[in-house]
Amino acid sequence: MNKGGTLDFMNSVLIVGSGGREHAILKAMLRSDRPLCFFAYPGNPGMEQDGCMLVDRKVTDFKDLADWANQNDIDLTIVGPETPLAEGIVDVFRENGLTIFGPAKRAAELESSKQFSKGLMKKYGIPTARYEAFTTKDAALEYLHKVGVPIVIKASGLAAGKGVVVCDTMEQAQKALNDMFDNRVFGAAADSVIMEEKMTGEEASIFVLSDGKNFRILPAAQDHKAVGDGDTGPNTGGMGAYAPAPLVTKDILHRVEQEIIVPVLDAMREEDRTYRGLLYCGIMLTDDGPKVVEFNCRFGDPETQAVLPLVKCDWYEIFKACAEGDLHPGLQFEIDRGYCVSVILASKGYPGNYEKGKFITGIEDVEHSHSNIDVYHSGTVLDEDDRLLTNGGRVCAVTAWSDNLADAIADAYLVVGDVHFEGKYFRKDIGAKGLARLHRESSMVSN
Repeated sequence: MNKGGTLDFMNSVLIVGSGGREHAILKAMLRSDRPLCFFAYPGNPGMEQDGCMLVDRKVTDFKDLADWANQNDIDLTIVGPETPLAEGIVDVFRENGLTIFGPAKRAAELESSKQFSKGLMKKYGIPTARYEAFTTKDAALEYLHKVGVPIVIKASGLAAGKGVVVCDTMEQAQKALNDMFDNRVFGAAADSVIMEEKMTGEEASIFVLSDGKNFRILPAAQDHKAVGDGDTGPNTGGMGAYAPAPLVTKDILHRVEQEIIVPVLDAMREEDRTYRGLLYCGIMLTDDGPKVVEFNCRFGDPETQAVLPLVKCDWYEIFKACAEGDLHPGLQFEIDRGYCVSVILASKGYPGNYEKGKFITGIEDVEHSHSNIDVYHSGTVLDEDDRLLTNGGRVCAVTAWSDNLADAIADAYLVVGDVHFEGKYFRKDIGAKGLARLHRESSMVSN
């Protein structure tokens, strides 16, 4: 879109990424009243079907993409995935005079270096698990034999959400260390390895929009990492999520705000790493109160798909205010009182080996026939005849929202049955923990 063109009255937005999280960001912005012109790099077929134009230029680095953004008068860029943030896309865009939502490279180390993140929390007294960091297997094994199990072993760098191994036996711990140090399963992400105490409790995901000082907290979500029902089997990138998670009460959220969110934003400013963008706080609710499992420097996937439909605001205005350091109190921002559930449809075999290229049907029909349903594309592609095919482990997310959690769950699973591809796999218990908690609380009140 060039100056003087027919779309001059619109603000233009570039979304960087190609997954369900980026598709959810697009759909949330489309629900705003503001007229916007959207581009995506690289994007996905679902985003394109929703009217988002895909960048059709060969891009070799962030400077190329920044040049394209300037040439096409992009008013705001939103970055979804962690890798470009960790590699400094925000710094490059800002150097080229562009407004971009996301933390700069040094701030993104909250996710890209668990060693930095844990050190920051220790220095500023932010509650988290006790830990040690190691760069050699011998030193790690010596520590393991000293402290024993259970223990959590983490690759310090980015590992696509899969670099964490919970070890309940010495054999599991030794295998994890062999995989990280010797077999290089996580590559350079495991050049440094974190070993920390295993915390007990339930986990929750809390998203914080920040301009570096001011912030807004989004509805707390609960992710389902394990591939199987009842949290069984290997961990994945996430098999579904729901929000708000009832285990995060107002009192707990207040503690998270005062003991974690405010201190970490203050600490980042103190360290000359002012944090602008989306801060993801993975929280464990322990007997001693909320503690940080991890920080991420971007929206989570699939939590984003369950959180954004519950927020009513002008997303363009909010994202731009964060990017420009001006998330002032006057901005309209309202949280819906309902619930939202998102179920991931995965390829058979995920998170291990799986086949691609399976035909997908039903997505357009279900979106057109339900006003409270979104389907977000993740691992999809169009063939030469414009037929939709699977192209990843997590294929798409079916999301439903309603006034109560039971109806949101029912609506989501009703639609899951209408989306078809060979080998479709999904968990059947997304949201069940939240529903059980609400039932227990209701029974306690009635008694």
